[in-house]
Amino acid sequence: MHGMRNAADSGPSEEIRAALDAHSTVTLAYVDADGPQACAVFYAVAGGGAGGGAGGGGGGEGTTGGLSLVFVTSPATRHGRALLAGDVPVAFTAQRDGQEWTALTGLQGRGACRRLDGAERAAAWDAYRSRFPYVERSERLRQAMERADLWELRPRWLRLVDNGRGFGHKSEWCEASEGP
Repeated sequence: MHGMRNAADSGPSEEIRAALDAHSTVTLAYVDADGPQACAVFYAVAGGGAGGGAGGGGGGEGTTGGLSLVFVTSPATRHGRALLAGDVPVAFTAQRDGQEWTALTGLQGRGACRRLDGAERAAAWDAYRSRFPYVERSERLRQAMERADLWELRPRWLRLVDNGRGFGHKSEWCEASEGP
């Protein structure tokens, strides 16, 4: 393993931040009254100085240096209903399809999700529009997205797997309160 960084650091390493910026979809896993479930959502990196982020994107700086993933979903969906309680624990992965095992790169993580409003929502919306410029090019899509709920996924533990740097190469980051 490349190393473990914790909350005493300014957040995830540049290597992990670059991997977050390199992907656009997370598979989000959660548990509700009906049991475990997973869904895929497009995300933008917000805050924390990450390359894809524009603006704060979240409630306070926290130990991720303000880094969060923002995504759009309706509270009418199963995962939206499950996340409405606020600060809901989740697990997630991000990786591209069709990778060769020798160059496989992806992320695993745990964190919490909550719905954003007000100034936090505005900052998250800026990050999302910046990441997905096609939203602005379609008036119909832009209007629909502006009415949609924006959510924040605040990572508490992240693991980057990068076989391109050697089979099983891993880099991890976690908050002081979160174990690997």
